[in-house]
Amino acid sequence: MSPRWSDHRYDGPDHRPATQRLMLQGAGILVVLLAVGAALSGAPARITADHDGAPYTGTAAMKELVRLHSSLDAASGELELTRLELERAQAILDYSAQYRIPADLAARIYDAALNEGLDPDLGFRIVKIESAFRPNATSSVGAIGLVQVMLRTAQYYDPTLRAEDLYDPEVNLRIGFRYFRYLLERYGDLRTALLAYNRGPARVEELRAQGRDPANGYASSVIAGYRRGPALP
Repeated sequence: MSPRWSDHRYDGPDHRPATQRLMLQGAGILVVLLAVGAALSGAPARITADHDGAPYTGTAAMKELVRLHSSLDAASGELELTRLELERAQAILDYSAQYRIPADLAARIYDAALNEGLDPDLGFRIVKIESAFRPNATSSVGAIGLVQVMLRTAQYYDPTLRAEDLYDPEVNLRIGFRYFRYLLERYGDLRTALLAYNRGPARVEELRAQGRDPANGYASSVIAGYRRGPALP
C-alpha cells in the first residue's frame, strides 16, 4: 500500500514516519535527563545503560540530547518546507480558478513574480491586462508575450535574446517582471511605475516636464481593487 502524504519521510530500514520515530525516541529524553542529573549530583543513576547497552555517563547523556535535538530540528524543518509547498500549491490553484487559466501557467506566473520580488497578485493583474494570459500575444508596436515585452528592453537584460525567445512564457515573465521591479525601485510609486511600464519612462517624463498628467487609465485598470503588499511602494 502506498504511504500516506504525512508518511513521506523515510530514513534507512526503519519505515516508520519521522514524527512517529521521534515520538518513540522522545521517551528516552527522560532517561537521559535522569542520567545527567545523577552525573551532576554524584548520586547513582536509576538507569545504568544507554540503548546500546553501554553505561550512561554525563558525556554520553549530553550527546544523546544533542542527537535528539538535531533530529527534532530536522523534522521541524521538513514540516515547515511541506507547509510552504502546500501554501504554494493552494495559491496556484486559487489563481488558476480565479483567472480560469491552466494550473501550469498559473504556477509560472506565481513563481516568476516571487523570484523577481513582486507580489504575485500584482503579477497576475499585469498579465491579465497586458495579454489576457495569451503567451503568443503581439501588439502593433512589437510588444511580445504574456507581459508584452519589447525586444530592445529584453536585450538590455540579455543581449542574446531574439524576438522568438519572448514567446517562451518563462523568459517573457522573467524579463517583464524584472523590468517592472526596476521601475518600482526607480519611481518609488506603484502608479507611476505602471504608467512607465505601459507608456515608457521617456514618455512619462516628457509629459511631466510639460506639466501634463501622464495618466491614461492603465494603472487604474491594473490595480482596481488591489490590496498592495507591504513591501510595495
